[in-house]
Amino acid sequence: MRITILGSAAGGGFPQWNCNCRNCAGVRSGAVRAVPRTQSSIFVQGDEATDGVLFNASPDILEQIRSHPVLQPARAVRDTAIAGVVLMDGQIDHATGLFMLRERGTPLPLWCTDPVAEDLTEGNPVLRVLGHFCGVQRERIVPDGTAFAVPGAPGLSLRAFALSSKAAPYSPHREAPVPGDNIGLLIRDERSGRSAFYAPGLGEITPALFDVMAGADAVLVDGTFWTDDEMIGLGLSRKTARSIGHLPQSGPGAMIEWLDKLPAPTRRLLIHINNTNPILDEDSDERALLLQHRIEVCEDRMTITL
Repeated sequence: MRITILGSAAGGGFPQWNCNCRNCAGVRSGAVRAVPRTQSSIFVQGDEATDGVLFNASPDILEQIRSHPVLQPARAVRDTAIAGVVLMDGQIDHATGLFMLRERGTPLPLWCTDPVAEDLTEGNPVLRVLGHFCGVQRERIVPDGTAFAVPGAPGLSLRAFALSSKAAPYSPHREAPVPGDNIGLLIRDERSGRSAFYAPGLGEITPALFDVMAGADAVLVDGTFWTDDEMIGLGLSRKTARSIGHLPQSGPGAMIEWLDKLPAPTRRLLIHINNTNPILDEDSDERALLLQHRIEVCEDRMTITL
């Protein structure tokens, strides 16, 4: 199984267009040693010669396709290696890239939960708009751990699990969450038996969810914020990380503590990293601490082979 990191930043990317925090100003000027990133999305194939699945369609999808020839194999006048799209939630940074895929000659195969389909039909009517172009062949995800597959992406099976996080601001479930607003996915290579757990938006890890993570060979999980009060401390928000559905990395009961409990061979990676997070600075104490805990920070164009 081959996992290509198309984008590794949270909404707005890095540097964010209107932000002059230490990270964003520093990467522009060269004062901070950091790598620019597009908004989070991954592409998974059973092997490098087969079509695969796009997990989330970020607003940066066209740039990501141009940067990754594997998504454009050029076998015909119009071609793509994207057999289908799977959405983890209905957030802008994960769904509005669907607009950029509208030139398909056939309906876009799209897997999402019922709450996400509702949000993208009513609150942010992406699916209705696409009906005026290629259309959408929507397939239902039930986040109960039942295995399913995406036709055209051979060798892969998926299992979805409901997560504690936050629905999009335009969702009626924003402050009254329902199962399926956000999901994590266990992606399994049926030939090798190896697997990865993917959850770019994750507000809480329950014992049952940890058991799923502990059974995976790699976990790619929420790396949005370093501290719970990160945005408050910078004067950029009045909300904590947890209150908007993201488990911070540091502090009691936070991400590092959970990842430390995983089996020793498990590969641990953070994805969906906010532009304010000090781990983006490769010379920061926070990045050094992650290395001590054997936790990697995802970058665009990274490839993981399992």
